Amino acid sequence: MVLPDAPPLSRAALALAVLLLAGCAVGPDYVRPQMDVPTAFKETGGPWKTAAPQTIDAEHPWWDAYGDSTLGALMVQANAANQNIRVAEAQYRQAQAITAAARANFFPTVGLNAGAVRAQSNSTGVVKLGTTDTLGLGASWEPDLWGSVRRSVEAGTASEQASADDLAGARLSIQTTLAQDYLQIRVIDLERDLYASTTAAYAKALELTQHQYAAGTVLRSDVALAESQLKTAQAQAVDLEAQRAQLEHAIAVLTGQAPASFSLPPLESSGQPQTAESLSSASALHVQLPVSPAGLPSELLERRPDIAGAERRVQAANANIGVAKAAYYPQITLSASGGFSAASLATLFNTPSRVWSLGAALAQTVFDGGLRKAHTDQAVAAYDASVAQYKQTVLGGFQQVEDDLATLRVLDSESTLQADAVRSAQLAERLALAQYRAGTATYLSVVTAQTLSLTNQRTAAQVLGRQLAASVSLIAATGGGWSAADAQAGTSSGADKISRN
Repeated sequence: MVLPDAPPLSRAALALAVLLLAGCAVGPDYVRPQMDVPTAFKETGGPWKTAAPQTIDAEHPWWDAYGDSTLGALMVQANAANQNIRVAEAQYRQAQAITAAARANFFPTVGLNAGAVRAQSNSTGVVKLGTTDTLGLGASWEPDLWGSVRRSVEAGTASEQASADDLAGARLSIQTTLAQDYLQIRVIDLERDLYASTTAAYAKALELTQHQYAAGTVLRSDVALAESQLKTAQAQAVDLEAQRAQLEHAIAVLTGQAPASFSLPPLESSGQPQTAESLSSASALHVQLPVSPAGLPSELLERRPDIAGAERRVQAANANIGVAKAAYYPQITLSASGGFSAASLATLFNTPSRVWSLGAALAQTVFDGGLRKAHTDQAVAAYDASVAQYKQTVLGGFQQVEDDLATLRVLDSESTLQADAVRSAQLAERLALAQYRAGTATYLSVVTAQTLSLTNQRTAAQVLGRQLAASVSLIAATGGGWSAADAQAGTSSGADKISRN
């Protein structure tokens, strides 16, 4: 190529511009790993198909779907004070700084120097003593001809996005655990209410047997059975207190508080015996059981932060292959300096004191004992590992959604059957007690009916708890309203969305 007539400095700049335009980023360009994604989830036949789905998206915090203000307040505290979230947030800022450091290599390094040197010299027997003052500006720059810096920035940006996804995932994990612990406490409150009414009924039954024993119409064994029944129920009620205390402590830590400074008031007792309807409905806990549609499997790739983060790590590993391959090509370093050097400060800025230099250096490794090949092989292996990890994360996401959909479908049927079992057991308990009062049945039949009734009622409450836990898990499995497109729309806007939800 022949350059037009121009001053030497202009021709050098033009030649450099041509080289930069001709430069390319070595290494493969990123393409999302291909996967066979099913067109629909297997578990699609559930109550969520006909019910009106709740709005679960980035503009509406997903926990609002449960309609519990206390839960919402706890979520705000956890988002602001949870220490695991703070760890993830700090790691995100660290990733941002690493990307900024890689991006700085696009620009030249400029330095300012000043100095004063006093020295004595001896030349041909003439001794001279003098001072030299200097002031100068120097710059060096390594053009990114082979794309090493571009690939480094690409890897850093992808890692930064992955760290943002990790932050979103950490928030979602904390929120999920908090919601499940809180709802489990509310189920325990429901069970405590159940045991309160049950032990009150057992106490009346004990009083009845004591009166009848005093009248000589029943045996002492009937009184012993009634006492045993009451004490067993009271012991089970005490065990609930331990479970509730542990969950309360867990919520305290999730919201960034010491357990000693946190307490969660129980639900107000209705004072009435539990029915099949109250034990099977979330309204008894003053919450709603939201219906969250699972969506399409392909949408899961954009709605789960762990999947998005795994893909970003694939992109970073792919860019690192380009960084490793760029080491095979020569490196060009351009340098320039200018300033003043004089024997006295008075003449430092005079024209004759001006000094300058321009330079270029070309460096190429000829032999390194296979070091560059080893680095390239290492980058390729890291990429293959990240692809496998990405695909495993996607498959795990599919499994979690399928599991939660199946659980909700089964529990919906189980809840209906359990409600019927509660009604039948409560009827059997009333009939057995009436027959005992009439003297046509032994107290053993009363105890059997009471035990069956309590077991069925507690099972109904536990099924409700499992439904609530599964609904939270399904929302988390589908991303909790998080979107990769929203998080990657911009560094600041993405972080804002992560912080809000």
